[in-house]
Amino acid sequence: MPAATPHPQPVAKPARFACADPAAPARCFALVPCAGSGSRAGTAQPKQYQVIAGQALVMHTLHALAGVARLQGGLVVLTPGDDFAWPVGAQWPGLFVRQACGGATRAQTVFQGLHALGALGVRDIDWVLVHDAARCLVTPQLVDALIDACLGDPVGGLLALPLPDTLKQEVDGRSHTTVPRADKWLAQTPQMFRLGALRDALAAKHADGFAGITDEASAMELAGHAPLLVAGSAHNFKVTYAQDFALAAAVLEQVYHEGI
Repeated sequence: MPAATPHPQPVAKPARFACADPAAPARCFALVPCAGSGSRAGTAQPKQYQVIAGQALVMHTLHALAGVARLQGGLVVLTPGDDFAWPVGAQWPGLFVRQACGGATRAQTVFQGLHALGALGVRDIDWVLVHDAARCLVTPQLVDALIDACLGDPVGGLLALPLPDTLKQEVDGRSHTTVPRADKWLAQTPQMFRLGALRDALAAKHADGFAGITDEASAMELAGHAPLLVAGSAHNFKVTYAQDFALAAAVLEQVYHEGI
Protein backbone atom coordinates (compact mmCIF):
# COMPACT_ATOMS: atom_id res chain seq x y z
CA MET A 1 0.00 0.00 0.00
CA PRO A 2 1.50 3.37 -0.95
CA ALA A 3 2.30 5.68 1.93
CA ALA A 4 0.13 8.75 1.54
CA THR A 5 1.70 11.37 3.77
CA PRO A 6 1.29 15.12 3.35
CA HIS A 7 4.00 17.71 3.31
CA PRO A 8 4.97 19.25 6.66
CA GLN A 9 3.32 22.55 7.56
CA PRO A 10 4.41 24.72 4.62
CA VAL A 11 5.46 28.32 4.41
CA ALA A 12 2.69 30.92 4.34
CA LYS A 13 2.79 31.50 0.58
CA PRO A 14 4.07 28.53 -1.46
CA ALA A 15 5.65 29.72 -4.69
CA ARG A 16 3.46 27.49 -6.84
CA PHE A 17 0.28 29.23 -5.60
CA ALA A 18 1.37 32.67 -6.78
CA CYS A 19 1.12 33.75 -10.42
CA ALA A 20 3.60 36.34 -11.69
CA ASP A 21 1.59 37.00 -14.86
CA PRO A 22 -1.96 38.25 -14.17
CA ALA A 23 -2.86 37.46 -17.78
CA ALA A 24 -1.78 33.82 -17.57
CA PRO A 25 -4.44 31.17 -18.27
CA ALA A 26 -6.62 30.03 -15.38
CA ARG A 27 -5.08 27.35 -13.18
CA CYS A 28 -6.67 24.61 -11.07
CA PHE A 29 -6.48 24.28 -7.27
CA ALA A 30 -8.12 21.93 -4.78
CA LEU A 31 -9.97 22.98 -1.64
CA VAL A 32 -10.65 20.17 0.83
CA PRO A 33 -13.02 21.03 3.72
CA CYS A 34 -11.68 18.96 6.63
CA ALA A 35 -13.41 20.69 9.52
CA GLY A 36 -16.50 18.54 10.08
CA SER A 37 -17.19 16.46 13.17
CA GLY A 38 -18.71 13.52 11.29
CA SER A 39 -21.33 12.93 13.99
CA ARG A 40 -23.42 10.58 11.83
CA ALA A 41 -20.47 8.20 11.46
CA GLY A 42 -20.52 7.34 15.16
CA THR A 43 -16.73 7.47 15.47
CA ALA A 44 -14.83 8.68 18.55
CA GLN A 45 -12.96 11.22 16.42
CA PRO A 46 -13.88 13.18 13.29
CA LYS A 47 -14.51 10.62 10.55
CA GLN A 48 -11.86 12.10 8.24
CA TYR A 49 -9.23 10.96 10.75
CA GLN A 50 -10.62 7.46 11.26
CA VAL A 51 -8.08 4.83 10.17
CA ILE A 52 -9.22 2.93 7.11
CA ALA A 53 -7.09 0.56 5.02
CA GLY A 54 -4.01 1.43 7.04
CA GLN A 55 -4.20 5.21 7.33
CA ALA A 56 -6.51 8.10 8.11
CA LEU A 57 -9.38 8.42 5.65
CA VAL A 58 -8.34 11.93 4.55
CA MET A 59 -4.91 10.63 3.53
CA HIS A 60 -6.50 8.43 0.87
CA THR A 61 -8.40 11.47 -0.38
CA LEU A 62 -5.25 13.59 -0.61
CA HIS A 63 -3.35 10.73 -2.24
CA ALA A 64 -5.93 10.64 -5.05
CA LEU A 65 -5.89 14.41 -5.55
CA ALA A 66 -2.09 14.39 -5.61
CA GLY A 67 -2.33 12.18 -8.69
CA VAL A 68 -4.05 14.93 -10.71
CA ALA A 69 -1.25 16.56 -12.70
CA ARG A 70 -3.21 19.73 -13.50
CA LEU A 71 -3.76 20.68 -9.86
CA GLN A 72 -1.30 23.43 -9.01
CA GLY A 73 -1.87 23.12 -5.28
CA GLY A 74 -4.45 22.47 -2.62
CA LEU A 75 -5.77 23.90 0.63
CA VAL A 76 -6.95 21.60 3.43
CA VAL A 77 -9.25 23.61 5.71
CA LEU A 78 -9.15 22.50 9.35
CA THR A 79 -11.15 23.37 12.45
CA PRO A 80 -9.38 25.84 14.75
CA GLY A 81 -7.79 23.77 17.48
CA ASP A 82 -7.57 20.64 15.32
CA ASP A 83 -5.15 18.34 17.16
CA PHE A 84 -4.78 15.56 14.59
CA ALA A 85 -1.15 14.41 14.38
CA TRP A 86 -0.54 14.88 10.67
CA PRO A 87 2.24 12.61 9.39
CA VAL A 88 5.41 14.37 8.36
CA GLY A 89 6.71 13.55 4.91
CA ALA A 90 7.61 15.01 1.55
CA GLN A 91 5.72 12.85 -0.92
CA TRP A 92 3.76 15.86 -2.18
CA PRO A 93 6.18 18.76 -1.56
CA GLY A 94 4.39 22.09 -1.52
CA LEU A 95 1.15 20.73 -2.95
CA PHE A 96 -1.15 20.87 0.09
CA VAL A 97 -1.34 23.73 2.55
CA ARG A 98 -3.21 23.25 5.82
CA GLN A 99 -4.95 26.17 7.51
CA ALA A 100 -7.20 26.13 10.58
CA CYS A 101 -9.77 28.56 9.19
CA GLY A 102 -12.82 26.29 9.14
CA GLY A 103 -16.26 27.46 10.24
CA ALA A 104 -19.32 26.03 11.92
CA THR A 105 -20.85 24.84 8.64
CA ARG A 106 -19.60 23.40 5.38
CA ALA A 107 -20.53 26.59 3.50
CA GLN A 108 -18.69 28.80 5.99
CA THR A 109 -15.64 26.55 5.85
CA VAL A 110 -15.52 26.73 2.05
CA PHE A 111 -16.14 30.50 2.09
CA GLN A 112 -13.26 31.08 4.48
CA GLY A 113 -11.11 28.63 2.56
CA LEU A 114 -11.66 30.60 -0.64
CA HIS A 115 -10.47 33.77 1.10
CA ALA A 116 -7.41 31.86 2.33
CA LEU A 117 -6.64 30.67 -1.20
CA GLY A 118 -6.86 34.24 -2.42
CA ALA A 119 -4.40 35.32 0.25
CA LEU A 120 -2.04 32.57 -0.92
CA GLY A 121 -1.98 33.97 -4.45
CA VAL A 122 -4.81 32.14 -6.21
CA ARG A 123 -6.59 34.55 -8.57
CA ASP A 124 -10.32 35.12 -8.99
CA ILE A 125 -10.17 33.60 -12.49
CA ASP A 126 -8.49 30.40 -11.28
CA TRP A 127 -10.56 27.26 -10.89
CA VAL A 128 -11.15 25.78 -7.45
CA LEU A 129 -12.16 22.13 -7.12
CA VAL A 130 -13.92 21.68 -3.78
CA HIS A 131 -13.76 18.06 -2.68
CA ASP A 132 -15.13 16.35 0.43
CA ALA A 133 -12.41 14.96 2.70
CA ALA A 134 -14.67 11.93 3.24
CA ARG A 135 -14.88 11.00 -0.46
CA CYS A 136 -11.73 8.91 -0.27
CA LEU A 137 -12.55 6.75 -3.32
CA VAL A 138 -12.33 9.51 -5.89
CA THR A 139 -9.78 8.78 -8.62
CA PRO A 140 -7.47 11.06 -10.60
CA GLN A 141 -9.33 9.90 -13.72
CA LEU A 142 -12.64 11.21 -12.37
CA VAL A 143 -11.09 14.55 -11.44
CA ASP A 144 -9.46 14.82 -14.86
CA ALA A 145 -12.84 14.16 -16.51
CA LEU A 146 -14.35 17.02 -14.51
CA ILE A 147 -11.51 19.37 -15.45
CA ASP A 148 -11.80 18.41 -19.13
CA ALA A 149 -15.53 19.15 -19.11
CA CYS A 150 -15.35 22.43 -17.18
CA LEU A 151 -12.24 24.24 -18.40
CA GLY A 152 -14.09 25.67 -21.39
CA ASP A 153 -17.40 26.17 -19.60
CA PRO A 154 -18.49 29.68 -18.55
CA VAL A 155 -19.83 28.44 -15.18
CA GLY A 156 -18.12 25.22 -14.14
CA GLY A 157 -19.73 22.09 -12.82
CA LEU A 158 -19.73 19.06 -10.60
CA LEU A 159 -19.47 15.31 -10.65
CA ALA A 160 -22.90 13.72 -10.26
CA LEU A 161 -24.84 10.53 -10.95
CA PRO A 162 -28.30 10.13 -12.48
CA LEU A 163 -30.59 8.87 -9.72
CA PRO A 164 -30.75 5.06 -10.19
CA ASP A 165 -33.50 4.19 -7.71
CA THR A 166 -37.17 4.94 -7.31
CA LEU A 167 -37.55 8.06 -5.18
CA LYS A 168 -40.24 8.24 -2.51
CA GLN A 169 -41.67 11.18 -0.59
CA GLU A 170 -42.39 10.28 3.04
CA VAL A 171 -45.24 11.43 5.25
CA ASP A 172 -45.38 10.18 8.85
CA GLY A 173 -43.03 7.31 8.13
CA ARG A 174 -44.98 6.04 5.12
CA SER A 175 -44.43 6.31 1.39
CA HIS A 176 -46.79 9.02 0.23
CA THR A 177 -45.72 9.82 -3.33
CA THR A 178 -43.37 8.44 -5.95
CA VAL A 179 -41.25 11.29 -7.29
CA PRO A 180 -40.24 11.20 -10.98
CA ARG A 181 -36.53 10.50 -11.24
CA ALA A 182 -35.92 11.18 -14.93
CA ASP A 183 -34.19 14.51 -14.30
CA LYS A 184 -32.77 13.84 -10.81
CA TRP A 185 -29.05 13.58 -10.12
CA LEU A 186 -27.02 12.74 -7.00
CA ALA A 187 -24.42 15.46 -6.43
CA GLN A 188 -20.84 14.41 -5.74
CA THR A 189 -17.53 16.22 -5.50
CA PRO A 190 -15.25 17.68 -6.70
CA GLN A 191 -17.31 20.70 -7.67
CA MET A 192 -15.33 23.06 -9.89
CA PHE A 193 -15.92 26.81 -10.13
CA ARG A 194 -13.83 29.94 -10.51
CA LEU A 195 -12.66 31.26 -7.16
CA GLY A 196 -14.16 34.72 -7.60
CA ALA A 197 -17.55 33.53 -8.81
CA LEU A 198 -17.94 30.95 -6.04
CA ARG A 199 -16.75 33.35 -3.34
CA ASP A 200 -19.23 35.98 -4.52
CA ALA A 201 -22.07 33.44 -4.65
CA LEU A 202 -21.37 32.42 -1.06
CA ALA A 203 -20.91 36.03 0.05
CA ALA A 204 -24.43 36.81 -1.16
CA LYS A 205 -25.79 34.30 1.39
CA HIS A 206 -23.39 35.11 4.23
CA ALA A 207 -25.72 37.53 6.00
CA ASP A 208 -28.46 34.90 6.39
CA GLY A 209 -26.13 32.13 7.53
CA PHE A 210 -25.76 30.56 4.08
CA ALA A 211 -29.42 29.47 4.14
CA GLY A 212 -30.22 27.03 1.35
CA ILE A 213 -26.56 26.23 0.64
CA THR A 214 -25.96 22.48 0.75
CA ASP A 215 -23.02 22.38 -1.65
CA GLU A 216 -21.08 24.72 -3.91
CA ALA A 217 -23.38 24.10 -6.87
CA SER A 218 -26.40 25.20 -4.84
CA ALA A 219 -24.65 28.50 -4.09
CA MET A 220 -23.99 29.01 -7.79
CA GLU A 221 -27.60 28.12 -8.64
CA LEU A 222 -28.92 30.69 -6.15
CA ALA A 223 -26.64 33.24 -7.81
CA GLY A 224 -28.36 32.56 -11.14
CA HIS A 225 -25.90 30.11 -12.69
CA ALA A 226 -26.53 26.62 -14.09
CA PRO A 227 -23.59 24.33 -13.25
CA LEU A 228 -22.63 21.58 -15.67
CA LEU A 229 -23.40 18.00 -14.61
CA VAL A 230 -20.49 15.64 -15.31
CA ALA A 231 -20.92 11.89 -14.94
CA GLY A 232 -19.24 10.62 -11.78
CA SER A 233 -18.96 7.11 -10.32
CA ALA A 234 -20.92 5.08 -7.79
CA HIS A 235 -17.57 4.37 -6.09
CA ASN A 236 -17.15 8.08 -5.36
CA PHE A 237 -19.52 7.97 -2.40
CA LYS A 238 -19.15 10.01 0.77
CA VAL A 239 -18.28 8.00 3.87
CA THR A 240 -21.09 9.11 6.15
CA TYR A 241 -22.39 6.24 8.27
CA ALA A 242 -20.62 3.52 10.27
CA GLN A 243 -21.34 0.84 7.65
CA ASP A 244 -19.69 2.97 4.93
CA PHE A 245 -16.23 2.42 6.42
CA ALA A 246 -16.21 -1.32 5.72
CA LEU A 247 -17.28 -0.80 2.11
CA ALA A 248 -14.71 1.92 1.52
CA ALA A 249 -11.98 -0.19 3.13
CA ALA A 250 -12.82 -3.15 0.88
CA VAL A 251 -12.61 -0.99 -2.25
CA LEU A 252 -9.34 0.62 -1.13
CA GLU A 253 -7.77 -2.74 -0.35
CA GLN A 254 -8.68 -3.94 -3.84
CA VAL A 255 -7.33 -0.77 -5.44
CA TYR A 256 -4.00 -1.02 -3.63
CA HIS A 257 -3.78 -4.77 -4.25
CA GLU A 258 -4.28 -4.32 -7.99
CA GLY A 259 -2.08 -1.23 -8.11
CA ILE A 260 -4.66 0.92 -9.86
